[in-house]
This record gives sequence, structure tokens and C-alpha cells, in this order.
Amino acid sequence: MARPDAETMREQVAGDGRETTVSHGTVVVELAPAAFLATAQELKSRHGFDLLLDVTAVDWPEREPRFDVVWHFYSTRHFLRVRVRTRVSAADPVVDSLSALYGSAGFMERECHDMYGIRFRGNDDLRPILLYEGFEGHPLRKDYPKRREQPLVPYRK
Repeated sequence: MARPDAETMREQVAGDGRETTVSHGTVVVELAPAAFLATAQELKSRHGFDLLLDVTAVDWPEREPRFDVVWHFYSTRHFLRVRVRTRVSAADPVVDSLSALYGSAGFMERECHDMYGIRFRGNDDLRPILLYEGFEGHPLRKDYPKRREQPLVPYRK
């Protein structure tokens, strides 16, 4: 059986309210936050995207919904990448966690939570991973003041 190319995979993934395109050899799927978890499960079980590469966000402060949450997946069987993107508002920046599907998702979600303030429903460990306890704000948001002073935190002995 021949490996599917990006366009063939795009056609297989399309449907159920998903907007799909191919950009630079990567299948791009845009969908509503409510459809994300089911789509991720389908990508893994049905289409063989067995590796979660990263989770990040993009801040668009002038736009509503303000944030794009972006996941990149890779199939070690088909040698293809998929980018999944959904939009969430600044008032309620919540998406489903992938930590039950991909073990590494927990750490990536913690980083995204640190930097952007995105919460991941189902991830019970969103402690800071890059910042210290007590850090105020989310430094990759475009409205974060560059010269902001952070509160002093006593060192533990």
C-alpha cells in the first residue's frame, strides 16, 4: 500500500465541520474547540498520527477570539505532519487536554499555560514549568509589559 501524500490525507481528514488545507506539505485543520478532542483521537487511532510534536498559541490582541491554540502531530507510518488549530477567547481560554492520548502533552500544555494563560481541561497539573511560582502574568501575550517588575520570591533553603 502506497503512503498517502498530504493532499490525500487532507481529503481523508476533511469533514465534520473541519476546514482543511495543505500548506508547505503540512495538512492544516481548523475547527471549533468543542470538536478538537474527537479530531485528535481520530488523527491518532484512524490516521496514525502517533507523535505529538508541540502545543503552542498565537496571540492576536485585536481579534476576537484572541488566541489560536495550535498542535502539531506527526505520523511515523505515513511520514506526514498535521497542524490543528482552534480559536479561544481571552475571557475563557480553555481547550481540552491531550494528556490522556499523548503522555508528553502534559508538559507542553504546562508551557503553553505559563506563556499564554491557556487552560487545558483535563490536565490537573498546570503548575509553572518555565516560570517560578508567584510569577504574575503571561509573558508571550502581546500586551505583557516588557519592563514589568515581578514580585520578589524568597529562596528556599
